[in-house]
Amino acid sequence: MEASVFRRLLCVFTAASVVALAAPNELLSTTDVPKFGKSIDNVTIPVSREAILGCIVEDLGTYKVAWLRVDTQTILTIHGHVITKNHRIGVTHSDHHTWELHIKDVRESDRGWYMCQINTDPMKSQLGFLQVVVPPDILDYPTSTDMVVRESSNVTLRCEASGSPSPSITWRREGSETIPLATGEEVASVEGTTLNIPKVNRLHMGAYLCIASNGVPPTPSKRIMLVVHFTPMMTIQNQLIGAQEGHSVTLECNSEAFPKSINYWTKASGEIITKSSKYEPELHDINAYKSQMRLTINHINEEDYTTYKCIAKNSLGETDGSIKLYHIPGPSTTTQSTVATDPPSPRKEVLVVQQKPRERQSSPSKSEAEINEISRTSDTSKKDGSPKRKLKKTAPEVVQSASSSGSFANVYLSLRPLLGLFLLTLPL
Repeated sequence: MEASVFRRLLCVFTAASVVALAAPNELLSTTDVPKFGKSIDNVTIPVSREAILGCIVEDLGTYKVAWLRVDTQTILTIHGHVITKNHRIGVTHSDHHTWELHIKDVRESDRGWYMCQINTDPMKSQLGFLQVVVPPDILDYPTSTDMVVRESSNVTLRCEASGSPSPSITWRREGSETIPLATGEEVASVEGTTLNIPKVNRLHMGAYLCIASNGVPPTPSKRIMLVVHFTPMMTIQNQLIGAQEGHSVTLECNSEAFPKSINYWTKASGEIITKSSKYEPELHDINAYKSQMRLTINHINEEDYTTYKCIAKNSLGETDGSIKLYHIPGPSTTTQSTVATDPPSPRKEVLVVQQKPRERQSSPSKSEAEINEISRTSDTSKKDGSPKRKLKKTAPEVVQSASSSGSFANVYLSLRPLLGLFLLTLPL
């Protein structure tokens, strides 16, 4: 501020001090004129504290020191006397050398310039600035309150705060979770008085912290809860599960819903499954909107191999998922067959031969012809006077007997007597 302004403000104090305070017959040499020892230090003080401005004067002698408020043109103190009616103002000195102005319970309105003056002619003065800082204070309006929105809607969170210096606003999520942005990027914090979330989804749901700071403690924050409503959704990792009879198995479904859903299991017939020694349904909450459903089936029998449904319902809708339980055969308990290791019996040999049947029996007429030829040869030998032997069986009977046995080995055995007889009839 210009010196002329200060002179106008203090002309009354100067004139009065010269007349009333200075000794009229006392003559001072120029070497006895007081002077300031150093400039006044500017002071920064938080609101509600006590501020102290110090003015150091050397060689004061009989001169007086006064403190003034510049912007209001108010004389606060003269020497050791408080002039203002403000009870928060006080003055102290140390051997007339250091003069201190005390302002208790500092208010933001106390911020400004203060003058320390010596009533010389011309007067001497110097200025000091009192900076009053105010911690941030988050305003109830227009700061947002807890919000409930539908999924895919646009959301804007606001936060305003007062303070000196003007506070800055930082947004964070509670629990150090990241904030998903519209660009797909996830950040730890966002600066600014507003936080815009386009097309909000369930991943945005949770508590957000509006933090106001200006370097003056304390640093306040406000918690704003963002609630996102959406219809239930069900995910199943394994939709086909196998188990052996007599064992136990656990089926699992994961549901997401808000408001919280009602979750239960049913059989394929629609029958709701309740807790019993046979069935053990469980529900575990993972977070505000995620839950894990489990169904344990004990002592599985044949009737348990069917389809089971996990169902989730809330006020916005419902969904379900299916899991099919199928049978897994147990380990084999039968002993190994001994057919391959035991020596084959004659009956088994016949069975093996029967597995290659039809090729050799494809010409039964030829075998029968040969046998008839043998029979005719036998008759001829009878006519020639050869020894006679009565055949036990005729050729057709032999063939019929061999055929009924189903084995060419048996045919051969049956024909051996005839072949021997045939050889006897041959001429020597």
